[in-house]
Amino acid sequence: MKRLFFVGSKLDELDSLVDELNSRGIKRPQIHVLTNNDAELADHPKLQDVEAVLRTDVVHGTARGSVLGAVMATAVLGLAYAAGWTSVTWVPFIFLSIVCLGFCTWQGGLLGIQIRNHRFRPFNKALKQGKHILMLDIPKTRLDEMRLAVSTMTNFKEQGEGEGAPD
Repeated sequence: MKRLFFVGSKLDELDSLVDELNSRGIKRPQIHVLTNNDAELADHPKLQDVEAVLRTDVVHGTARGSVLGAVMATAVLGLAYAAGWTSVTWVPFIFLSIVCLGFCTWQGGLLGIQIRNHRFRPFNKALKQGKHILMLDIPKTRLDEMRLAVSTMTNFKEQGEGEGAPD
């Protein structure tokens, strides 16, 4: 699957586009709209917004934090071993390494929840201007057909493509 991104300014145009896409076999879970104006999007029940957790970079931040935590945990255990502090017991060092891993993972998620998803950062300027991002997850074999359908039915302009949701 590929994800096509389109940028436009009118949500009203998307209502009829969703009907057309549904008739072409593109179902509702494959169509998402990213906007800063959630109240306006709520007035369009056919349009599906991007989940709040996916708008932020919490998943990516948590993963990055866990990698840093694993490095720190390994460093704590390596330092304790190299310094000879483990001759009596490993327990405090294992506990400290678990705390390092947990804290870094938690902190990475906490930082990630405060920023926009790294996949949507190229659209920050358009979103600040009040525009909306239409995202279509479609099979690779139907890319040209969907590009044509969107371009002929709306004023939304294609702004790129990325990896779509799994089939």
